[in-house]
Amino acid sequence: MTTPDVKIYTLSTCSHCKSTKRLLNECNVAYDFVDVDLLDAEERKAILEDVKKLNPKCSFPTIKIGEQVIVGYKEQEIKEALGLS
Repeated sequence: MTTPDVKIYTLSTCSHCKSTKRLLNECNVAYDFVDVDLLDAEERKAILEDVKKLNPKCSFPTIKIGEQVIVGYKEQEIKEALGLS
């Protein structure tokens, strides 16, 4: 079984975002991430538009696993979306 593409939108200072990255690392899941707060103004604006399409409240972390979107650090949901539970 192949793991779906995983992309997470995070803030560098967010404890829930750090927990999400830690969980993915512990599960040996490859993922792309963007620390939105570390982007320059133009990049941040563009990325926030992408985040709002997935999560209108624009809260973090916003996690996209395949076509599924999970908002917040929800360990069980993340594992289920990855087919790990």
